[in-house]
Formats: sequence, C-alpha cells, structure tokens
Amino acid sequence: MSFRDAFDWPLNSDISTGDDAIGSLPDCMQWDGSDALLGSDSMFLVERSDFQIRLANTPVRRAEVNSLVDRMYGWRGYLLDHGEALPRYDAGQMTLQACEQGETVGTLSLSLDSGQGLQADELYRAEIDQLRLSGRKVCELTRLAVDNRANSMELLASLFHLLHLIGCQMGASDAVIEVNPRHVAFYKRLLGFQQIGERKQCARVDAPAILMHVEASYVQAQIAKLSGLRDKQPKARASLYPYFFSLSEAEGLAQRIGRLVSSWLPAA
Repeated sequence: MSFRDAFDWPLNSDISTGDDAIGSLPDCMQWDGSDALLGSDSMFLVERSDFQIRLANTPVRRAEVNSLVDRMYGWRGYLLDHGEALPRYDAGQMTLQACEQGETVGTLSLSLDSGQGLQADELYRAEIDQLRLSGRKVCELTRLAVDNRANSMELLASLFHLLHLIGCQMGASDAVIEVNPRHVAFYKRLLGFQQIGERKQCARVDAPAILMHVEASYVQAQIAKLSGLRDKQPKARASLYPYFFSLSEAEGLAQRIGRLVSSWLPAA
C-alpha cells in the first residue's frame, strides 16, 4: 500500500502494517539538503522544491485546509461534522498547511490542553485525565489529511516534526491522537505511539477509534538517534524518524519558531 493510502484519513483509511506498507521512494522524492528549510519567503516555515509548509493562520488558509479535509474524508463517503471546521485562530491551536505549486496538499493540527479540554475528551476523558493528574501537559494531534498527489514521506515527517517543535515551545509533554483501529500498528511502528484507550465509536466521522499516546521526550530521543538517516533506512521503512529534520535543521527551526510565536498570536 502506498503512502497516500495510508495517511489520507487518521480515523478512516485502510492501512497495511507489513514491511512493504510504504515501499521505496523515487529519486525525485529524496531529501534535497540545503534548500529544505527557511526559504526566502518568510510566510513559510519550510520551503523545498517539492513542497512548502506554513501556518494556516488566516481565514483564507483555514478555508483551504478545511476544503482539503472535507475532500479527503468525503471522497470515501465518511460522515463529516461541518460544525467541526477550524475555529478562529487562537493560541491553543496550531494548524499546518502544506502546499505544492500553490495548492494545499497536506495538513495536521495541534491543540493544546486548556480549560475547554480536548476533542478526544469526548470519548477518552478518563484516560487523558490520568495524564493530567500526573502533571503532564497534553496536546492532541487532529485532522491529518494528505492529498493523493503528495506521495512523500518527507512531507509527512515534516508535518509531524514541526508540530513536535511547536508543541515543545508551547510546553507540551505528551501527545494523544485518535486513530482507526487498523492504524494502531502503523502508528506504533512509524512513530512509537502506544495505545491507551480501548476501541470506541467516534460519532464525528461515524467510524471506530482508538486513543494513542506518545511522550515528547520519547520523540526527541528518536529524533536524536535517527533523524537525517533516511538513506541508511532499510527497505522495510521501520520508522518515520529518519525522515525528520536533522538536529542542526531542527535547532534552526526551533529558534525561529521561538522568535515568531508572539507574531503568530492574534493581538489582545
């Protein structure tokens, strides 16, 4: 099964968990080094020859992201809650927009825990409360969607790594995500998530869901161990972390994110 089949819908897609679930990437999708980060157009966090990533922090960008999510979910006939569209931009939610030739081809959102809670509290409040009671600062990853045209491991890794950096800047220590039960082994293998919630029915998309969890410290350790080693990755593609930014690239991004945080937030 190809990358695009695996990641179009975090709760609703079929997914292979075998060693050939992703397969080898064509040469045109290999990392292109020095032009990967921080291009001259400051509106992009990441600017590469094949894709760019920025914050969906304007009404137009949020509408473009919502359109992609609607299209990728609706294409397979899944229930969509149109009341769940991205709200007004606020300090607790960050959404990334990946673009290719001016078109939105990918997105992933992060919501930081607050007094209003998280989306996953609807099904898994008890499990998330256990993290809260232990003093953890939880964030939730939601609304992963990747267009069929963007068949790139680097794009997916960039989305996850950027939100990891943003989450750390916002003080998050743990991340949770609701996934389709068919995806559990895949998220374990590629990103190290562990299941912490039993299978339940998610009314938002009318599909089953399982809650998964990973600590930011684990993610950081895997980045330190594996990032930038994609050329040495065996054909089985045992992890997504070799496709994450190198330590030096991540350091530069983290510094930029830290400087720009205040400019991302709306005026009081």
